[in-house]
Amino acid sequence: MNSKPSSPMESSRLDQDREELTALIERLAPTEGVHATAWPALSLFRANSPGVPTCAMYEPGLGLALMGAKQILLGQQVFVHEPASYLVTSVDVPVSSQVLRATEAEPCLCLTFRLDMARIREMLPEVTADRPMGAPAAGISLSPLEGGLLDPLLRLVRLLDAPRDLAMLGPLIEHEMLYRLLTGGQGARLVQIATSGSQGHQISRAIEWLRRHYDEPLRIDELAGRVNMSSSSLHHHFRAITAMSPLQYQKQLRLHEARRLLLAGQCDVATASHRVGYESPSQFSREYSRHFGAPPLRDVSRLRLAEVVAS
Repeated sequence: MNSKPSSPMESSRLDQDREELTALIERLAPTEGVHATAWPALSLFRANSPGVPTCAMYEPGLGLALMGAKQILLGQQVFVHEPASYLVTSVDVPVSSQVLRATEAEPCLCLTFRLDMARIREMLPEVTADRPMGAPAAGISLSPLEGGLLDPLLRLVRLLDAPRDLAMLGPLIEHEMLYRLLTGGQGARLVQIATSGSQGHQISRAIEWLRRHYDEPLRIDELAGRVNMSSSSLHHHFRAITAMSPLQYQKQLRLHEARRLLLAGQCDVATASHRVGYESPSQFSREYSRHFGAPPLRDVSRLRLAEVVAS
């Protein structure tokens, strides 16, 4: 559904709401890094200087940039996320993310709202939204920010200072926000993933299976059968959404989980490689270095040092 051009009054209101939300986030996220909030699906991010590219897994979610700018790479696709736009991730995808523009005086400030796709599926019969045609679209997309979407997000962030009101009104505001999202510029993309039987939903099921069984050998024909697709169709549509093949996706899942285990101090490198499905620790170390830019122990030490500095 295409957004109508904003009137001068609507544009002025949008600017005022953005300024208020920016001020709230700057206060609620006083230090660099990711900040959890009293509403579990909502998190805030702050960076005071440009950064280097970092690998991350993006869950289905809504992202809003209030100040500064970030660059996100999904395969060969480049997204520059800056104010006046919102980003929607419709499936779990591994990306490379980098803060492009940030200073102490004007930090990079972002808001992320994790999307519950099961809840979105439940809402579909009640929502009049565009029904997409054709092949599934990429798992990440940007759109111009809409006042109807910004308003409930602002009201939810306001309630973070009022826990009693948040518990009562938060679910209602979240429902409104999901409705605005489904009927806005990104609605068709979410409907495509959420609609049972669609190719987008079949790929989301394949992704869900891979996330649960990343440490097991991958047989494409078996995975295709699980989601009622042919092997060739699975490959084609999986790459269209995630910008990679199922095998490449599984490899990145394994490397991200190994990194998490090492950061948590739960095991050594050889044990981590075995737990995520590698038979050869040397192969694991090579692929880890290629993906994260440094061998496992050096990478983990660098991340821990960055956490200390940020705190």
